[in-house]
Amino acid sequence: MKINTVKLGINASGAAEAARNGDVVVIVDVIDMSTTLEAALDAGALAVFGAAPDAAAPPVPINPEKVGLLAGRLAKKKEAEVILVAEPRVGSDEQRLSGITRLCGGLARTAAKVGSVLPNIGAETVRLCDFRDKVVIAATSTGGVAYDAAVQAGAQVVLTGTVARTMSKKGSAPARAAASRAIKHANLLNTGITVVAASGNSMEDILAAEYITKAILEEYQRLA
Repeated sequence: MKINTVKLGINASGAAEAARNGDVVVIVDVIDMSTTLEAALDAGALAVFGAAPDAAAPPVPINPEKVGLLAGRLAKKKEAEVILVAEPRVGSDEQRLSGITRLCGGLARTAAKVGSVLPNIGAETVRLCDFRDKVVIAATSTGGVAYDAAVQAGAQVVLTGTVARTMSKKGSAPARAAASRAIKHANLLNTGITVVAASGNSMEDILAAEYITKAILEEYQRLA
C-alpha cells in the first residue's frame, strides 16, 4: 500500500487545487454539511454529494448543474430516490428549493425522482425521513461549495468527513471512518489525499480537518 502525500487545504480554492493535483479530496464542514452526510451514510444512504447553492460566488469555478447530473444519473441507474439537503435550516421546502435551482436543473435533466427536501442540521437530519438506499445531495454555502469546486476542477473522488458524533458513531469513530474511506480510494488510484477545511473562518472545520489528517496518517502507518 502506498499513498503519495497527505495534505491539508482550506476553502473552495483549496479543494480545487487538490483536485487539480489529482488527490482524493475530503471535505470537512462539521457544522453541518459533512456531519449531515456522515449520518446519511450511517443511515444507509447509497451515495452522498455536495453542491453549491445559487448564491455562491467562490473565487474558483463551480457548477451545481454538473453535480445534479452526476447524482441524478447514479440515482436513475440504481433506481433510487434523491434526498436534497439545503438551507435555510428554518424555513419551507419552497424556500430551500428556491436557492438551489441550478442543482435542480441538472437533476431534472436526468428525470431522477426527488423524495424529500430537508434542512442541513447535522446528525439529527436522519431522523426526518428514511435514508436507506437513497442518493443524498447537500447544497450548502461552505461544504457544498467546496465539494462542488473539487468536482468542477476534475477530482477523481470527493469524500466528506467529520469529527462530530452521529447516531451510529461517537468518539474518534467518525474521523477514523473518514480516514479509512480516504485511504481506500487513494490506494486504488495511487494518489495523494487532501483534507479540506470547508471554511477558513471556522475553527471547527480547521481543527477537525487537522484531526482527520492525523487519523489518516495513523491508519496508514497501521496498515503499511
